[in-house]
Amino acid sequence: MELTLITSENEWKSLRPEWDQLVARSFRAYPFSEFWYLFNWWQTLGGGEWLVENSSPQIITAREDDVLVGIAPMFSSQKPGSELALRFIGQIEVTDYLDFICLPDKLETFLSHILDFIDESSNFKTKRLELANILEGSPSVAIMERLCLKKQRNFEVSVLQPSPGIRLPSTWEGYLQTLSKKQRHEVRRKERNTERDYRAELVFVQDSVDIDSEMKRFIELMRHDQQKVEFLTPLTEQYLLGLGKAAQEAGRLNLASLMLDGEQAASYLNFIFDNKLWVYNTGWDPEFSNASPGWVLLVKLIRWAIENGLDEVDLMRGGEEYKYRFGGVDRHVVQVVVDRQ
Repeated sequence: MELTLITSENEWKSLRPEWDQLVARSFRAYPFSEFWYLFNWWQTLGGGEWLVENSSPQIITAREDDVLVGIAPMFSSQKPGSELALRFIGQIEVTDYLDFICLPDKLETFLSHILDFIDESSNFKTKRLELANILEGSPSVAIMERLCLKKQRNFEVSVLQPSPGIRLPSTWEGYLQTLSKKQRHEVRRKERNTERDYRAELVFVQDSVDIDSEMKRFIELMRHDQQKVEFLTPLTEQYLLGLGKAAQEAGRLNLASLMLDGEQAASYLNFIFDNKLWVYNTGWDPEFSNASPGWVLLVKLIRWAIENGLDEVDLMRGGEEYKYRFGGVDRHVVQVVVDRQ
């Protein structure tokens, strides 16, 4: 297994076809691991979460017989409150899931080689790893813990956030039966009332649509939430606009809106990947609050996902109460810290 350190954007871009082919075959495949997502994140460092002057790519690739078998998509950075460390490109605030990218049967060998490679190379300014946003149950966590014990390194794992997901049955009625009696009643009542009072439509952005203008409308809906107003800095807006364009070009975008009498009442920015709907962010217009537009849109999206044969609606990071009312089952994302003893 031959390891290489990549430290420039041009080298990184040259890997794109191989990169995404490996993601599709990896032990864990996420849209956030694909080239389009991570490269867009890098353009603003997560909407300004990390400082450009303190950050540099530190991507480690592994090949066997010139075939790419593993990627550690990392960068080095630091900021006030966070010491210099190697981290996953994409962590921590705007990305839901991250992990190594590797063929399943090569993972343990790859991780072992990575630890030695970092330890023995003078190209790394730090030997400390702080790897966040790993979904619990990932084999990389258990393997890394075992390797750290063997190689006499410190290993810590901590829980960051819950991340509920809804496993979908084959029918809408089957899904409703997974909810409590009270929630089933609320779902039916709110959807029925909205259909009674408005001409309600579920609308998806088409590939031919100007995604830049659609994303700007979505960002304006996000602004109705005071917490999101603080989040929406100019760099974060730049990140989101780039994200929409990159997702559309990659064929991953699912930007859905609830239209009430022709007006955009709510919108969900989702991705389609691995036969799942990944709910990334939401916005809604308080002028339609009586119609519970965010709630009704989620109902329609779950129904749409079932009718289109999807396996899951992943509601992703955050323990908001509504996620559990719609049948979300808890999982958690964790952070792993590896350092010398």
